[in-house]
Amino acid sequence: MQPHAIRELFELGLEGALDRVGLRTKQVAYFSAQGGEIWREARGAFAGYHWPQYSIHRGEMQMLLYRALVERAGPDVIRMGAAVTQARDTGDAVEITLTERGTQQALGTATGDVFVAADGINSLTRKALYPEEGAAHWGGVMMWRGITRGPNFLGGRTMAMAGRRDCKFVCYPIQEFDDGTCLINWIADRAMPPDYVWREQDWNRAGRLEDFLGAFAGWSFDWLDVPKIITTAQSVWEYPMVDRNPLPRWSHGRVTLLGDAAHAMYPIGSNGASQAILDARILARELRDLGQGDRGLASYDAIRREAVNAIVLANRGDGPDKILDRVAERAPEGFETIHDVMSQEELEQTAGAYKKLAGMDIEALNARGPLVPVSI
Repeated sequence: MQPHAIRELFELGLEGALDRVGLRTKQVAYFSAQGGEIWREARGAFAGYHWPQYSIHRGEMQMLLYRALVERAGPDVIRMGAAVTQARDTGDAVEITLTERGTQQALGTATGDVFVAADGINSLTRKALYPEEGAAHWGGVMMWRGITRGPNFLGGRTMAMAGRRDCKFVCYPIQEFDDGTCLINWIADRAMPPDYVWREQDWNRAGRLEDFLGAFAGWSFDWLDVPKIITTAQSVWEYPMVDRNPLPRWSHGRVTLLGDAAHAMYPIGSNGASQAILDARILARELRDLGQGDRGLASYDAIRREAVNAIVLANRGDGPDKILDRVAERAPEGFETIHDVMSQEELEQTAGAYKKLAGMDIEALNARGPLVPVSI
């Protein structure tokens, strides 16, 4: 998670909790498919931000937020296992229909001032608002994800990316141990043929090594043995790299969308969860300042939608990882030194452009005031 989102969590008093379950990322490094170093830069507080970047297990992050909410608002504010199958705006309130996820048993209705659907890329509320949209947009790439206990690499707490868009390996530690090893979260990407059956609604499918391991067989670098990391994983899961087309509107009266339900994006640039956190902070501020009704939701939509839609489209173009593609095009067999392929100026420009688009510009983030000023 990026510094612009971590700032919001720190302002909510969660710094200590984040440090207990996550790692402050020190740097990001890009490599060719032959293991040649393309670009390396400091991250988070090590780069001059006032806030760190974190590498953290998704489940640990979700439980951290769950515990904080229950501690501050009580256990009754969360109801598990209930799906919202319908939302009806009555003009002065919203009535939602609830169904038990496992059995589809009716659980009655609930009423509130607004309804915020944060139910992910397969959002039922989004489907109701845009019934003609259809399945998620697949760009032709499959991802295999795993977690492996392995050696610290590149000095530790480094996020590394190697290869190119159609064959890429991403890895970073999410937990460190006293013996010099760490838990490595990794993602292996491969472009698949147009007729590949990717099962668009299946998000928890066990992966098969024979489907992708061969593409990384020669990737034994001096900083990491990629085939060994893959083959010694605790488990491997397969996911399609999908997103959703940008919407012309998130808020409809007293109903709105948030996070992946509003703007599911390719997992590039560490911005999916980060942008959802920014959504929530802006939404909270607008509801506080404009009232818990359609005015607050409309203002949230106007502030956030176009900015995040631009990131969705940028990620389709490989976001900050496009530097890998450019180098692979110019030097498909590798290089002796990166400056034979790309100038320092071009490297810096490529790395900096995405930061500005995603709200990650160091000077701008450090200089701006809080998104949610404390009420006086």
